[in-house]
Amino acid sequence: MRAASAERDERLGLLFAMLCALNGAFVPAVAKLTTGRATPLFVAAATSAVSAVAAVLLLAWRGEFAWLMRPRIGWRLLSIAALATAAANLLFFAGASRSSAIVATLCLQIEPAYALVLAWLVLGHRPTRRRVLATAALLAGIGLAVGATELETSGGVWLLLATPLCWQLSHLIVLRGLVGVPALVVTSARYLHGGIMLVLAWAALEGAATLPPLTELRALAPWVVVQGAVLGYAGTLAWYLAIARLDLARATAIVVPTIPLLAIGASFALLGEVPTPRQWLGLGLTAIGIAVFVSDDSRRRVIATP
Repeated sequence: MRAASAERDERLGLLFAMLCALNGAFVPAVAKLTTGRATPLFVAAATSAVSAVAAVLLLAWRGEFAWLMRPRIGWRLLSIAALATAAANLLFFAGASRSSAIVATLCLQIEPAYALVLAWLVLGHRPTRRRVLATAALLAGIGLAVGATELETSGGVWLLLATPLCWQLSHLIVLRGLVGVPALVVTSARYLHGGIMLVLAWAALEGAATLPPLTELRALAPWVVVQGAVLGYAGTLAWYLAIARLDLARATAIVVPTIPLLAIGASFALLGEVPTPRQWLGLGLTAIGIAVFVSDDSRRRVIATP
């Protein structure tokens, strides 16, 4: 009975991970569209505000606002909001505005390296040889696809490379301090608190004077809604439901490296971007990393199912 339940949980975890990957494939291309029409801070604030509205509506519908007031978890929820929403969104949109959607996609693939090291140092999950080899392939693919010249000259690349570190640090807070807290509550708090932080930052640092013209705002609004409600809130909820059922490094390895393979189609469809031969080769190394990680048969659970 317990074995059947564990197997069902793992299948659900894999399903949520795949949904998260499909959702994430559209994030860089849509971010490039939105940051081309407004400042990165405004896009980050507006997107997070939409996510916050979705969070409030869903929490109210389920009657789970009381979770946000619990003293034991309140500061942890604020911490993940500051890291995973406020800091990460600002870094990501600022980086996306300075690079192509394909480069943004590739830079985010450094996340499994962060996950591997942090899971080892903080959670005590000693990396298997397969995962070390997979990480090496992923890093080689990023280096090859992005290129040394762009690493040296593009500030956007470094902002994008820093973004997944914020995500991974927030995941550790979830896994170590929020066991048993429903994924819906974690996701909602992340966007509600983080959205407030970003809106206040935009009001203080930029304000209404930096808003684009009304015609641009009208064209921008549907993309911001999709970016916030679907690509942001729904995608993050799928992620937390995945890591509740799979260990952190494995879930990261399934979701993050799969995204660029799907994102190529999204970038071409929305922006007309086509990878260079060097980028295709880098993506090939990423695909090898996926195969190595997925074939790893170590399955450690690190958080209770929400």
